[in-house]
Amino acid sequence: MGLRFGTDGVRGPADEFSDPFVIALGEAAARTLLSESGASRFIVGRDTRESGSRIERALVVGLERGGAAVSVLGVAPTPAVAWLAARDSQCGAVISASHNPWTDNGIKFFGVGGQKLSDEVEQRLEQRLDALIAGSADGSVSGGQLAAPVGDAVLDPVPALRDWADALRSSVSESLEGLHVVIDCANGAQSTVASEVISSLGAVVEVLHAEPDGRNINDGCGSTHPEDLQARVRAVGADLGLAFDGDADRLVAVDERGAIVDGDHLIALFAGDLHARGKLHRDLVVVTVMTNLGFRIAMDRLGIEVVETAVGDRYVLEELARTGGSLGGEQSGHIIFPDIATTGDGLLSGLRLLDLLKRSGRPFSELAEASMTQLPQVLRNVPVQQRRPDIAELLAAQIAKEQQLLGTEGRILLRPSGTEPLIRVMVEASTEELARSIAERLAVAVEEVCSA
Repeated sequence: MGLRFGTDGVRGPADEFSDPFVIALGEAAARTLLSESGASRFIVGRDTRESGSRIERALVVGLERGGAAVSVLGVAPTPAVAWLAARDSQCGAVISASHNPWTDNGIKFFGVGGQKLSDEVEQRLEQRLDALIAGSADGSVSGGQLAAPVGDAVLDPVPALRDWADALRSSVSESLEGLHVVIDCANGAQSTVASEVISSLGAVVEVLHAEPDGRNINDGCGSTHPEDLQARVRAVGADLGLAFDGDADRLVAVDERGAIVDGDHLIALFAGDLHARGKLHRDLVVVTVMTNLGFRIAMDRLGIEVVETAVGDRYVLEELARTGGSLGGEQSGHIIFPDIATTGDGLLSGLRLLDLLKRSGRPFSELAEASMTQLPQVLRNVPVQQRRPDIAELLAAQIAKEQQLLGTEGRILLRPSGTEPLIRVMVEASTEELARSIAERLAVAVEEVCSA
């Protein structure tokens, strides 16, 4: 079996999600999560990919085979599924490959209460899946007739999503009247929701890329390709732009000049604002190892503790629960406000950014620049045949040598991707030239080690 759990569920080419495999995965998930939580029901949502409805049908059959009652939401943002699971004390599943192209897909699960699965639970789920495969007649995934009904309750997405949207609206303290915002929905799961929510609070909203056809999700748009958004913000003189990804759990923003404002700057903005208002619990913020060193410097100046985790918003969530923190997130734009959400929520982040901007009365670019100074960061993705979790240990001597060149004004991070066959080489330095030269040398070293 080629598909395995990565940083955020199971993800890969859509044609690898065969009906028998998805049915077995659904059965394994139901038997594992229901037995450990006492819940009885799953809520299932998906993004706009062409393969989504087929995978949905197979997943529901598997979940029902594993003993779950299933509610099918249809196309819905990942954070909406997680929020509804939390509200109704049920488990959840989302069929999405997030920011990947339409040819990929994936399945991520939420435990009871909308919580992402821990490594230990994922391991038990995979063991049960392996056992189901091993127990089939020919050693492959067994039987997958799709004659079973698709869920015992097909939810009307309008009231369900309205409840989620109302909870997000309640987090905004002021009217957004007077703000002009352009949003890019990535032709994904946010295409039918974000505009109505933001405009209902008084802002003028212009929408880009909200016409999904099954194959245009993330295609030259959204958080990974915000070029159209940047150009439109400049052209119409908007106050800012908001770009979502395919399943709408991350946010990348654009200031009034068309410059990208990434997750590090957004979290720095939110942290500073909450800290100033006495609403940053324990005066700490949770981020990942990929967060820019400039963020840490800015937080230190404010007296805010920075707690670091591995890459993946589920690790951020675990640490927020452990510390009692009220803000965390990733450079990629997964930002978590645990008072409302159990996962990253791009629309919630956008609303809170608009609220902050309205209260400040200052241009977005001015706020972003004041929040932190970003050190030059160079990232190289090195394709490999297989992930090497020990890559940093294998290259420890060279990493130490390069770190001496950086001193205290830079850092190096090597790690395998959690979703793709890549080794990620990240270097931060006082200058981009220095960061690039070190990253290139380390990328060559990775290639040599992994091809040996």
